[in-house]
Amino acid sequence: MVGLSLALGLAGAGVPVALIERATLSDMAVASFDGRGSAVAAGSQRILDGLGLWEGIADEAEPILEIRVADGESPLFLHYDHNEIGAGPLGWVIENAVIRRSLADAARQSCLQVYDGTDLLHCDIGENAAVLNMANGTSISARLVVAADGRESPLRETAGIGVVRWRYPQTGIVCAVKHEAPHNGVAHEHFLSAGPFAILPMTEDRSSIVWTEHNDLAPDILALDDDAFAAQLGQRFGDFLGEIQIGSKRWSHPLAVVHAKRYIAPRLALAGDSAHAIHPIAGQGLNIGLRDVATLAEVIIDSLRLGLDPGSMTTLERYERWRKPDNMMMIGVTDVLNRLFSNDIPPIRVARDMGLAAVDRATPLKKIFMRHAMGLVGDLPRLTRGEPL
Repeated sequence: MVGLSLALGLAGAGVPVALIERATLSDMAVASFDGRGSAVAAGSQRILDGLGLWEGIADEAEPILEIRVADGESPLFLHYDHNEIGAGPLGWVIENAVIRRSLADAARQSCLQVYDGTDLLHCDIGENAAVLNMANGTSISARLVVAADGRESPLRETAGIGVVRWRYPQTGIVCAVKHEAPHNGVAHEHFLSAGPFAILPMTEDRSSIVWTEHNDLAPDILALDDDAFAAQLGQRFGDFLGEIQIGSKRWSHPLAVVHAKRYIAPRLALAGDSAHAIHPIAGQGLNIGLRDVATLAEVIIDSLRLGLDPGSMTTLERYERWRKPDNMMMIGVTDVLNRLFSNDIPPIRVARDMGLAAVDRATPLKKIFMRHAMGLVGDLPRLTRGEPL
């Protein structure tokens, strides 16, 4: 989703772009709902709109109007309400399949040079260009290669870029539920001893569940039949939305942080998960990837307008300087929050509950936190400010 968003944004600005994709656009274009969704913050919505992609997504995006953060059964909580800052929804929850379909449709109508359904075999970096050789026998040359090939990025490894990595003793379980009562656009984050349990509003009285569980318990939970799984989920979900029905698919993945020591190498830039993968506690993974998109697109286009080389280290260093501090801060914040809340130690529990309540009552501070969560604070690229590339 990150790589194709960037490719479409650059192509729309008149930059010659080739896309190499292992999957096929035709498969993406008919993708069906599989239980997975993404939280798209207000700043990221501006990016997608500026790239011309939001129109194809908006009708199937569920606005997040409120966020309620609670620590287990504590009566103290933190409540974000979009009315408090008057800036529209705090964000949206969108099925990943909807995003992929929209991207595939946009790619078909764009001037992108698409090589789909094939693997990249070799990327040979030269002084003035890189040569990319594909499994279908095609070779292309480019002044810049952008690697948006996941947290285990082969291109990152080929470039010799190391990573800082640590694993959590947690597994993320993802599924969707249909519920009897309307969610009214409210997202819930419950902090349990095993980790955060998020209930994210989706269209048609559905919610996306992001359930963090201990590694030793997760396999047994995933192996349960539908009724037993629903019972386990119900213990954590509660009955405030009435009767729930579990979707047909469940997904799981080990939780870890992966952060590239450099985001750039000669003729190469990393974007999205190839540069950073974070804990899902705040639902910010796609959002920081889209901020990479907005920043890198701006850096590339500015260099071309000035007649400079978009693949030079001077150009790419601007991208790294711009994005790395923001991503490192997000990694740090999510790591601290996860470690602080994923335990049941009484003194720590009391302190964090008092902290949630204090922030909830400190209106100016809460508004700052809300704007951070919306991706509207900091040194923002043009797309995030609502300006054209």
